[in-house]
Amino acid sequence: MWSSAFIAGIIGVGAAPPMVVLLGRYAIAGPLLLLYGLAVHAVWPRGRELRHVMVAGLLMQIVQFAAFYSAMGEHVSAAVISLVQGLNPVVIALFSRVLGEHISVRQWIGFGIGGIGIALAVGGQSHFSWLGLVLCVVGLLGLSLGTVYQKKFSPTVDSRAATAVHQLVSAPFAGLLVLISGNVHISDPGRFAISLAWMIVINSIGVFLLFNAMLRRWDATRVGKLFFATPATTAILAWLFIGQPLHALTIAGLGVGVIGMVLASLKPHTADRAPATNPELEGSQDPTAQTPLEEIRL
Repeated sequence: MWSSAFIAGIIGVGAAPPMVVLLGRYAIAGPLLLLYGLAVHAVWPRGRELRHVMVAGLLMQIVQFAAFYSAMGEHVSAAVISLVQGLNPVVIALFSRVLGEHISVRQWIGFGIGGIGIALAVGGQSHFSWLGLVLCVVGLLGLSLGTVYQKKFSPTVDSRAATAVHQLVSAPFAGLLVLISGNVHISDPGRFAISLAWMIVINSIGVFLLFNAMLRRWDATRVGKLFFATPATTAILAWLFIGQPLHALTIAGLGVGVIGMVLASLKPHTADRAPATNPELEGSQDPTAQTPLEEIRL
């Protein structure tokens, strides 16, 4: 579902300016998510928690997708963008000390193997401009910092409410970017409408409901390691739907990336964990304890 956003984005940006695509996505998805949150009686953040959720939303939505859509406008391929975004778990791991999460040596090895898998998966599709590369890095930082920020400052927020707030707060900023760009011409309304519908229903609503639910239940490192799968998955989808070639390196990268994901997802042995700094807290419940996926409430 996450990888399909790159395909829909390429199609949308080919039919309308990047910031118009961004505005259309949030202007429709935000109110829909608000109605959904009200219907299911979501617990809405208030005060300081609301401000933290808004900041996380702007990082994960505006910074990430404004940069990635602009990179698409610079003719950067979906596979290359997903390659850069696939480094998200490594960036999150570098910030893991902020969250107090311990990364074992075995997990670091998994990150390294996963990174090699990413490089192999799109090794033959590395044609991009320098501006496009910079935009991809900015988008990666928006996603990674937003993930760490939300896990640090609003870890227990209702995932349904958080998803709605993220989209709602992003809409006016997307409108401002449209005004700054000064380009509102839609060259292919049909393709634009189809890609926008997919991005709203599948990517803005479905994906981020799941993503924010996982951030609430799991530690950020466990969530982030799933991004090792996106480059190979994106390359396969791009081959199926928009005709980008699927190279042998992509298939090899998929296998290597899965091995890295398995190693990165393994919990550290007790002996590998950092010792507790306060003996009185050793028996307390870990607020980032993993919960089975079946218990995630949407």
